[in-house]
Amino acid sequence: MSEWTTFMKVGITDLVLRMLEGNTVMRDMSLENPIRAIREISHDPTCVRKVKLANGREVTALDMQFEYHDKTARFLERRGTDEVSKLLITEWGDALEALKAGESERLARKVDWITKRLMIDRYMLKHDLQLSSPKVALLDLAYHDVNRTRGLYYLLEKGGKVDRICEDAAINLAMREPPQSTRAKLRGDFIRQAKAKRRDYTVDWVHLKLNDQAQRTVLCKDPFKSVDERVDQLIAHM
Repeated sequence: MSEWTTFMKVGITDLVLRMLEGNTVMRDMSLENPIRAIREISHDPTCVRKVKLANGREVTALDMQFEYHDKTARFLERRGTDEVSKLLITEWGDALEALKAGESERLARKVDWITKRLMIDRYMLKHDLQLSSPKVALLDLAYHDVNRTRGLYYLLEKGGKVDRICEDAAINLAMREPPQSTRAKLRGDFIRQAKAKRRDYTVDWVHLKLNDQAQRTVLCKDPFKSVDERVDQLIAHM
């Protein structure tokens, strides 16, 4: 739900992938049992639970995050950075330090599980409820309701109680206009023309198909190809 959380997840993944593509040497952090480790980490809001790596070493989730953060920060120092990368590495480090210090409340406006936990804790205290109460379970679900008029996250957002990364105008523009440097542009152009000419069509990540007798289909494998003569021809013959 949180824009900040999504920004961090996507942005940090991009930074780490850039680092790995740059042949940065990393210590092996393979988990002995990834599924069990994820479960154990997700059940530990104190962030002190250790999980076992494939090499037998035991570390916390924060240990792994600090190692990746340190390597990524040094990579950016060597290769150069931009304003978005600077913001990501700073926010990432600040979040890790807050969790390490046991001060998760510092992230209450940014991290979904912390925002929701504090909201539920206050509700239980106010109404003298236990965590097992059906009312608490309903509150948990209502936080994630994507209906902007009743979802609890969006009520918090409306009240200025969570941090935002995007402006509504930018979000609305992105809903109408896809990135012009990826195959999303091809999909957008195809869908726009098909709707304008009232043609039946099917679209997924890689296929553009006209549902007519010929069943004409174009396969778009390259996610970074925004110009394709085959798509132009498909549109021209609608």
